[in-house]
Amino acid sequence: MDGAAKKPFDSAKYLSTEGIGRQILQVRAKQAFFAQGSPAESVFFLQTGRAKITVVSKRGKEATVTLMGAGDFAGEEAITHGGVLRVGSATALVACTLLKIERNEMLRALHEEHAFSDFFLQFMLLRGIRTQADLIDQLFNSSERRLARTLLLMAEYGEPGEPGTLIPAVTQETLAEIIGTTRSRVSFFMNRFRKLGYIDYDARIWVHRSLLTVVLHDQLPDENASRPNLLTLPPKPR
Repeated sequence: MDGAAKKPFDSAKYLSTEGIGRQILQVRAKQAFFAQGSPAESVFFLQTGRAKITVVSKRGKEATVTLMGAGDFAGEEAITHGGVLRVGSATALVACTLLKIERNEMLRALHEEHAFSDFFLQFMLLRGIRTQADLIDQLFNSSERRLARTLLLMAEYGEPGEPGTLIPAVTQETLAEIIGTTRSRVSFFMNRFRKLGYIDYDARIWVHRSLLTVVLHDQLPDENASRPNLLTLPPKPR
């Protein structure tokens, strides 16, 4: 025997523990864990919590690019080459637990551990598909349908058998940035969804599984309203 066989690499254990080039961080709600324009020197893995990626234009306008949940990577531009700057900022929406992986350690794991590189490649492919779906959604769907899809993604569709999911605290301004509309339009659609029984909300939003059903079957009522129905006109005389 040439020695004991190498144990299979455990990606889940690797991403849940500290080690050489890996550090677990606790981040408060509204705290940024990397900023636009800063050197991209590490990759982050979100163990628990919710976060958002935002960008700021040269004119100072901020936009939310995407939302992140447990199991997502962020800051993967760090593995391209040295000297890259962050293209956006990552900020916790709720208290988060993160694994910070230094660039050299991330590259080592990708090159040496095939199970981990397969895992990371799968994540990047799924993210690419999600980004493509987001673009299609932005180009072809109404703002009401985009809001419904965003709420469902935040709820992660819930667990099988559950009637709904309580999503992390998120403002109407953030939802408006994500779907490309105004806060007043989001408020109008949220009130409409609540009246139709798709959501409940006060300080937090509860997304019912019925919203998934109507979106999958394209059954949002016809009055999906690019504008509110403010006036009912009387019938024309014959």
